[in-house]
Amino acid sequence: MTNLSELYHIQNLIDTFALGHYARVLEATDHKTGKTVAFKVMRPEHLADNGEIKWEYRAFPHEADLLLKLSESPHVVKLLDCGYLQSRDETPISGEVVSFGTNISQFSQYMPDYAERGWRPFLVLPNLPRHHNLFYQMKPNQPNTRWRLPSEEGLALAVQFAHFLQTAHRHYIAYLDHKLEHVYWDGSKLTIIDLNSSRLIENRANAGGFFRMDVHNLCVGILYSIFTGLSPYKTSLRPQPSNMTDVENRYQDVTTLDFGVEPSLSEALQTVLQAGAAMQIATVDDFLDALQTVSARHGWDFPTHPTTPINREARDKLRQGLRKLRQGQDHLREARDLFRDAAILEGITADMEDELRRLVKAANDMLNHRVIP
Repeated sequence: MTNLSELYHIQNLIDTFALGHYARVLEATDHKTGKTVAFKVMRPEHLADNGEIKWEYRAFPHEADLLLKLSESPHVVKLLDCGYLQSRDETPISGEVVSFGTNISQFSQYMPDYAERGWRPFLVLPNLPRHHNLFYQMKPNQPNTRWRLPSEEGLALAVQFAHFLQTAHRHYIAYLDHKLEHVYWDGSKLTIIDLNSSRLIENRANAGGFFRMDVHNLCVGILYSIFTGLSPYKTSLRPQPSNMTDVENRYQDVTTLDFGVEPSLSEALQTVLQAGAAMQIATVDDFLDALQTVSARHGWDFPTHPTTPINREARDKLRQGLRKLRQGQDHLREARDLFRDAAILEGITADMEDELRRLVKAANDMLNHRVIP
């Protein structure tokens, strides 16, 4: 029998900024490839002593299956491995383990056997940088502060998310679980995680309602927040509940969006998001068409929605400026960290330590007033 430590070197928890209902997620090193991965294992409290398979347990084979079905999308995190673990420690570092790689049929087939033994399911996924997580990026660390993505980046994220939903809906999969904790953004590329609450629509006659809900949840749960820095309930950003009931009911009472806090946002874009919130957009294709119309006003070019030459030139300069802003903020973080590392060296004079701490504070003040989350 194989031990977990033979396959993975388990390290620190990496989910503390936004805890989930189903699982704990740990950083790990894959001994086979030498790469850093995310090891996602079911919380031990979801095990049943009588071998009953709770829905949290079933969510793991369910998610693995959906990840494989959607692997054609460049915006979905990739499944690297799946299996079952004997250890009941919340943060396991060893214990007997069985790995199925990406053989989802076997992973599902043996679920009753390992549930009866009290083993926990796990998935292994790429370890995405925490600082790319939109909730981590956008949640202020001081009161009366909020950030929003520039419209150029927000539109790019929205278009990519719509393309992901097109792929999902072709497979009759409704994503449903729209929240910032599940969205990773590096300034140009979107990656989406956590499909454990998504639904494979078996009765295709009901698909239209789920597809409309996906557009609604995207507009309300993600796009409103990235363009305003607030939750759709007009409060500061906070982690969203994630059990199955909460996922399907999370935004049902939000049918209008308040953009008073961000009056500079394009009125055309506000109109599209308001229509999505009001459940007036039936399909992601309709949403993408409306989004492309708005994007053309911001210098984007699409075959059916061309822009003007002067807007095209302005967008090119805007994108160059955003790249330099991101580079500058990265350099500022690196400088702050160097000051911080120097300030804790043993034996430096009080004069040197005071100056370094002053620079750390000044750098943090600049980052707290940064242009881009």
